[in-house]
Amino acid sequence: MKEINVLVIDPVGLHARPATVAVNAASKFKSEVKVAYKGRSVNMKSIMGVMSLGIPTQSEVTISCEGEDEEEAIAAIEEVLRTQKVIA
Repeated sequence: MKEINVLVIDPVGLHARPATVAVNAASKFKSEVKVAYKGRSVNMKSIMGVMSLGIPTQSEVTISCEGEDEEEAIAAIEEVLRTQKVIA
């Protein structure tokens, strides 16, 4: 299992647009991808799951991947979120 801790820097937090980008990136991989915030963990391939966390700006979240392509998955998701200026 691979995981990273990141800080959400988008002024609005992890809102619909960047959450959709993250879900689309996660959905390309076979690995199980999760995002955790305040003790709750949800499937990052589910837009409703990600939105249900209500992640505000300046929040630390953990993204984890487990499966055959976990290395590629975590790298791609991190890159997409950094490119969108969602995480630092």
